[in-house]
Amino acid sequence: GGSGLRFPRRVTTKSALWTNTAKAYDFVGFDPRGVGHSTPISCVDPQEFVKAPKADPVPGSEADKRAQRKLAREYAEGCAERSGAMLPHMTTPNTARDLDVIRAALGEKKLNYLGVSYGTYLGAVYGTLFPGHIRRMIVDSVVDPARENIWYQANLNQDIAFEGRWKDWQDWVAANDAAFHLGTTRGAVQAQWLKLRAAAAKSPLGGVVGPAELISFFQSAPYYDSSWVPVATAFSKYVAGDTQALVDAAAPDLSDTAGNISAENGNAVYTAVECADAKWPTSWQTWDRDNTRLHKDYPFMTWANAWMNLPCATWGAKQHTPVEVGTHRGLPPVLIVQSTNDAATPYAGAVSLHKRFKGSRLITEKGAGSHGVTGLVNPCVNQRVDAYLLSGKLDSSDVTCAPHATPQP
Repeated sequence: GGSGLRFPRRVTTKSALWTNTAKAYDFVGFDPRGVGHSTPISCVDPQEFVKAPKADPVPGSEADKRAQRKLAREYAEGCAERSGAMLPHMTTPNTARDLDVIRAALGEKKLNYLGVSYGTYLGAVYGTLFPGHIRRMIVDSVVDPARENIWYQANLNQDIAFEGRWKDWQDWVAANDAAFHLGTTRGAVQAQWLKLRAAAAKSPLGGVVGPAELISFFQSAPYYDSSWVPVATAFSKYVAGDTQALVDAAAPDLSDTAGNISAENGNAVYTAVECADAKWPTSWQTWDRDNTRLHKDYPFMTWANAWMNLPCATWGAKQHTPVEVGTHRGLPPVLIVQSTNDAATPYAGAVSLHKRFKGSRLITEKGAGSHGVTGLVNPCVNQRVDAYLLSGKLDSSDVTCAPHATPQP
């Protein structure tokens, strides 16, 4: 659902890591179909989408579950009403075909590709459909492309990985108690989090930040190391009596309603692609059983993730069968980069793609968990990425790197 138009400037102007590569390559970004400037799709009025506070994702009763199911069904109906003609065509294989049109329009026989997160699945599908059209490909923080993983199982696996990385962050907060005063153990930090959630559930902070908005804000810490300090700082200020800092950080942007590249458009595309790419369980009993079970041990993200994806259970448009990702003639060696503790795309995904793409190389950042490894300062990773892009050079076998530096308060 994200726009790729700004991606080239982000990697070339804001990061010293890409200096050498930027001298050798043109960087091209695009809005995938349905996104921003590529015929944006919509599922709900953008003003409605950013309205806050939203219902607490963690259900306290069967009535809460029924209410969330109703919202998910209405969202799916809204997608059909506002963007129905596009929905059957909003698939990853179709976006891969669009990518090949861009390659042809640029007059290039072969493409060089950098994909992060969902971009790794797009790259895996492109590599399967157009193996002879790739010169070099880097995939970073990898979606497991196994058919049975796309997308229902992927989200359940994500819930488990998010809990692990959430605990990593809490351990770090506890170790830096001198800076944040949130407790000297993971349990103490978790107790503060539950207290905060309960307060926001009882009375939304600033009238706009309830538990749903808190999860949206706090989940950036397990996602990205760069969020560790800002999230802990806002949390720390709240506990010390400054509520406004957390409200400013966690409140939705009520002005984010422009048709192009708005939060509503991004969410619509996310939903449309996941729902169209594969068949989803239609039985509520399946969803309820799986998410109730997971929530017991992995409560941080489970129900929030379930409600985000539940429109796929009542999706009105055709749901396809995922591509069988694998090596076909002409596929060059692909470079795969992954941290072991990644929350959004668990490490098993990189291993799965590595097996499927013969001749690929896997660089593992062990003990780290940031989502998007190539954007961080880790010479062990960055030097190899540079060497691959500039000369095609790869190590003779897979490489394990020590983690990049932990953030400092």
